[in-house]
Amino acid sequence: MFERFTDRARKVMALANQEAQRFNHEYIGTEHILLGLVKEGSGVGANVLKNLDVDLRKVRLEVEKLVKSGPDMVTMGKLPQTPRAKKVIEYAIEEARNLNHNYVGTEHLLLGLLREHDGVAAQVLMNLGLKLEEVREEVLNLLGAGTESEEGTGSAAGGGPGETAGAGSASSSGSAAESRAGAKGKSKTPALDSFGRDLTDLARENSLDPVIGRDNEIERLVQVLCRRTKNNPVLLGEAGVGKTAIVEGLAQRIISNEVPDILHDRRLVVLDLAMMVAGTKYRGQFEERIKAVMNEVRRAGNVILFIDELHTLVGAGGAEGAIDASNVLKPALARGEIQCIGATTFDEYRKYIEKDAALARRFQSIPVDPPTNDQTVEII
Repeated sequence: MFERFTDRARKVMALANQEAQRFNHEYIGTEHILLGLVKEGSGVGANVLKNLDVDLRKVRLEVEKLVKSGPDMVTMGKLPQTPRAKKVIEYAIEEARNLNHNYVGTEHLLLGLLREHDGVAAQVLMNLGLKLEEVREEVLNLLGAGTESEEGTGSAAGGGPGETAGAGSASSSGSAAESRAGAKGKSKTPALDSFGRDLTDLARENSLDPVIGRDNEIERLVQVLCRRTKNNPVLLGEAGVGKTAIVEGLAQRIISNEVPDILHDRRLVVLDLAMMVAGTKYRGQFEERIKAVMNEVRRAGNVILFIDELHTLVGAGGAEGAIDASNVLKPALARGEIQCIGATTFDEYRKYIEKDAALARRFQSIPVDPPTNDQTVEII
């Protein structure tokens, strides 16, 4: 039943099971699915609710007013769904089909909950002033359906060539950076938000740990990024030495304006290749996703991508008859259309990147040594 569900939609259903157990219920009802969607909190469905001025905490309170806990007992394992919960899932699949999405995301589950009028979830949502058509319209607005150019985001995450422009992008697995989509109005980079995590946003919210003893590496990173050519740095160091922390340090400097003017107002976004590959079943789906991200990066003009485990570019998404991520990215890197920071180990770099001379030429290596004893003490 859940084959086409995104990771976030599956998480919602797993959380629904937990919520049912918390209430000592022996079943999963529509109310539990709604609580799961709210608890997941960062999917497109939750962001739609936020955009419509619905307080997620109030949703939980309203459910708890209507639903009473069952008798004390220990309910373990996977619980059965009520007929109405099953109907919600059927409606969600139907909504996905109507939107030409070949996946079922949290937004489709939200629409399914509203369509099952007699369920507790629909009663709660309607009591909060939500109407099905308004929610459906906000889903389309949030995903940029019909407004972004087809070149930019069409069929980005859904993988189907017939998808509405932009509609498949922001919901495939959701994203850590999807919090931007919670603001009023649609995001201009839905595919990137879906498959990325914006470090500059996290730095702005003081959600990143301070970086200690890496000033030289950060300065070198800045120097390479400010070059006119070969301006894609790759951090080389053993696992655990702090390569990602250096990039987080750069994000913090960007937010505090401690970088040259050319880097002011840049967005530093971690691109999750594993998430981009996840759920791609048909030839060409992965290429569509990564091209959608690249188109958005080109149009935005202020995005620096960070690809951890850079060596995974080689072979990522390369099913039989398809091209892998490195071959999709190389032309854009060569033309300077996108800028990228990589991170990998020396062994993986030699094994995968150096063997591809065209790819290796695009990157400037920056060695990262383990912290000194004094730095380690300070970090601790």
